[in-house]
Amino acid sequence: MSPTRFASEHKWIYIGAIVILVGLAVTGLIQYSSFKRTGATADKAAQLSEELVKAGYPAPDLENTQRLLGTDGGQVCAAPGNALRKALYRIEQISNGATGPGMRPVIADTKAVQAERIVLQVYCPDKLDEFDEAVEDLKTDSTVRR
Repeated sequence: MSPTRFASEHKWIYIGAIVILVGLAVTGLIQYSSFKRTGATADKAAQLSEELVKAGYPAPDLENTQRLLGTDGGQVCAAPGNALRKALYRIEQISNGATGPGMRPVIADTKAVQAERIVLQVYCPDKLDEFDEAVEDLKTDSTVRR
């Protein structure tokens, strides 16, 4: 097989690979630049930081808060009372950390639930009732030593 024939047979593979790589690069640039910090994201992050500090929590990093929660609360406000989230929260967040038969539920720390409630108050106050219903039967106590 001659070298020119080999190159011509694989030309479409090279062109296809280049098109895919360019497409991925463009998509990556669009996704990377899609987050824009605005005055609204900064205001919400500052308000959340202020509320958390008033409640006795350390101040969160404002840049991370802006990136994670934006202006609408992101995933925190998506469905705070959703049954699946409630089940996952109880399994993953409020357990002793073991897996399999050693996994045991633990009593949640009151401050952890309060922190999420503060986020909801700032970013999506209309979802507070849904969240309160989801955690009303959750047993909490002061379980973390400070």
